[in-house]
Amino acid sequence: MTVSAPDVTVGVLALQGAFSEHIQLLRKAAAGLESSQTDNSNWSFIEVRTPDELHRSDALIIPGGESTTMSLVAARSGMLEPLREFVKVLRKPTWGTCAGLILLAESANRTKKGGQDLIGGLDVRVNRNHFGRQTESFQTNLLLPFLSSSKTKGADRPYRCVFIRAPVVEKILPHRPGVQAEEASREATVVAPPQTPADALAKEELKAEVEVMAKLPMHSSALEDNQEHDHAGAEDMIAVRQGNVFGTSFHPELTDDPRIHVWWLEGVLKAVQRRRQFEIADRTR
Repeated sequence: MTVSAPDVTVGVLALQGAFSEHIQLLRKAAAGLESSQTDNSNWSFIEVRTPDELHRSDALIIPGGESTTMSLVAARSGMLEPLREFVKVLRKPTWGTCAGLILLAESANRTKKGGQDLIGGLDVRVNRNHFGRQTESFQTNLLLPFLSSSKTKGADRPYRCVFIRAPVVEKILPHRPGVQAEEASREATVVAPPQTPADALAKEELKAEVEVMAKLPMHSSALEDNQEHDHAGAEDMIAVRQGNVFGTSFHPELTDDPRIHVWWLEGVLKAVQRRRQFEIADRTR
């Protein structure tokens, strides 16, 4: 069974943070896909502030910003549970940058109890503000090997990664009962509530293991003068993917480089086509 190139709506959560910057790069990325003559999809990019706008979205970006503020606004505006359903029940493609990575983690430390709600979706523990204060923000050029799977040009060129009070993935959590309770018992740690996938396709996404997509070496020159950098190992995990969920510590939206957005949209298109094939097959059973 084949499905023609679909109309795809990508939402960007617009409760707080750098959502407009993501919209601009998404448009640039879509234009690049169209010019490659390999994508005939009709792309729409919308700001998401309501459950209805989220329902219209086939995929979602949660931007950089202030994760606690974003979480509080989501809870007060009735968006928190719809977001959890989108990510963890329906398992639709979702990408979080910086604050978005924190919200998409199943566990986050350096957090006051009751001070932050998480959406979840990535079986990781994040260390909030790992690199220190706003004044310790930095930029560094890194090779991102996962871009080599994309049709975007210049995949072998370094990518300028912008870190602003950035989190890192401190630990990949195992798939087993009891992990949530163990994480919740840790000091200054909050966890996301469990959710049950909606159908067989969502359950397949849930089976995926966490992939480490990029690391930042401890000896990076950008960190030489950073007195706040609390380092436990040789490298920091700064980009991870698990099934439908992708997270980056850094801010691609604060550059004019659309390569990661192109790569992500290619994955979104595959996921949307797979979902629509599944729904057609389910209706004909």
